[in-house]
Amino acid sequence: MLFHSFDSPPPGDDGVRRRLLGGKGAGLAAMTAAGLPVPPGFTLTTSACRRHLEAGWDQTLDAAVRQGVSQLEKRVGRRLGDPVAPLLVSVRSGAEASMPGMMDTVLDVGMNARVAAALAAATGDARFAADTRCRALRSFAQIVLGTPADVLAAVHDETDADGLERALADEGYSIPDDPVEQVVASVRAVFASWTAPRAQRYREIEGIDASLGTAATVQTMVFGNLDGRSGTGVAFTRDPATGAAGLVGDFLPGAQGEDVVAGDHTTLPLADMAASWPEQHAELSRIADRLEHSMADMVDIEFTVERGTVWILQVRRGKRSPRATFRCAIDMADDPMFPLDRAEAVARCVPLLDDPPTIEAPGDTTGDATVIATGLPASPGLATGVLCTDPDRAVELQAEGRSVILVRRETSPSDVHGMAAAAGLFTLLGGVVSHAAVVARDWGLPAVVGASEATLTDQGLDGPGGFAPIGATVTVDGSVGTLALGASAAG
Repeated sequence: MLFHSFDSPPPGDDGVRRRLLGGKGAGLAAMTAAGLPVPPGFTLTTSACRRHLEAGWDQTLDAAVRQGVSQLEKRVGRRLGDPVAPLLVSVRSGAEASMPGMMDTVLDVGMNARVAAALAAATGDARFAADTRCRALRSFAQIVLGTPADVLAAVHDETDADGLERALADEGYSIPDDPVEQVVASVRAVFASWTAPRAQRYREIEGIDASLGTAATVQTMVFGNLDGRSGTGVAFTRDPATGAAGLVGDFLPGAQGEDVVAGDHTTLPLADMAASWPEQHAELSRIADRLEHSMADMVDIEFTVERGTVWILQVRRGKRSPRATFRCAIDMADDPMFPLDRAEAVARCVPLLDDPPTIEAPGDTTGDATVIATGLPASPGLATGVLCTDPDRAVELQAEGRSVILVRRETSPSDVHGMAAAAGLFTLLGGVVSHAAVVARDWGLPAVVGASEATLTDQGLDGPGGFAPIGATVTVDGSVGTLALGASAAG
């Protein structure tokens, strides 16, 4: 079978399901079976992806998507394109091995002008409907149609959907009005993203088999951009940098999931969610504890709060630093209530590196280094190299035998080649679950994110503690969140 609903997964153990449904699909099926609040949906299997990549899209694949949509509509009691109670879905990639941000996601699929009017009437919120329609247009145009960024940037008003649709049409980019056709096209685009250069490069670095393919989940949308009691975020059950117990992550009210993980928004720590929405934070904590125990490991959770209700969109084993791996294994094995024994804990551990010396705040010095900017410590460690703001140039410098510190406003999956060439990362935007932070921890790169007081120019980085020109020697300290001009005592 080429698709399975979340509540009717294929037979077999977790390994079998992960190979067929990908990590995302298997996690959604397991959470649904456990009775957790998961928006309904279905998963197109990795076999469907391989069929498409090897022989092209055919009627069998088309029928599988349409059948899955029909079953989902019956399950939720809403239909794509319905003029009264419309259904919107997300279409997201999910391979057996985690590849954060390297493949595509299309949100708010099924939107058109009639659906936007129905959403406005159903919610009493015309702003929400217009915002969601604009998000749908931008997501489909960028991911499915490959629309250049400058075309999308031509319309600055984030709620001017009619203007955006005209601008796209003027440039020859036409979005199907039929919502089901949108879903079919989105699934094809998600499958095709398995072969995108950034995904291929990531698999080379991680040693992931290129023949596996990705699954694609089609899931009922829940809306973090709906009202003042709505938002979205990502939570780790333990600190992915240090391994300390307790929820750590980013949260953003009035937003959708891509706003958080893309790293191009200024997010809030989960502590702010606890202060503003204590009931929802407590519910998230209860769910997180259940998931950590069921998976016997630290996990990260994507969630959305819609009008005060918490929904879980994804769970997976959290990517973490080597230091966090060591601490998590010790703490879990020492907890008699946690399902991890000492032998399993030892098997997870890697040698604990000596803590590098740290440099603290703007104006402080260690050796010849002077701190010029600070941000969030996203991935621990210390690295010294030449400041570089261009991923392509980072690759060239590495090939010359130079150590590189890649400094960006934010990173995206298209930067992965430059990130792989860097000894350390520093970004002006994003939180601890941003693209830069997650990839850096996975690869053991020192990283600092969210340095919002710094400014990136054509000449270099201008921070509260001074200016670092492109090509200058700098030191990034991912343990305390600093970037210094010069080489540290350890660098």
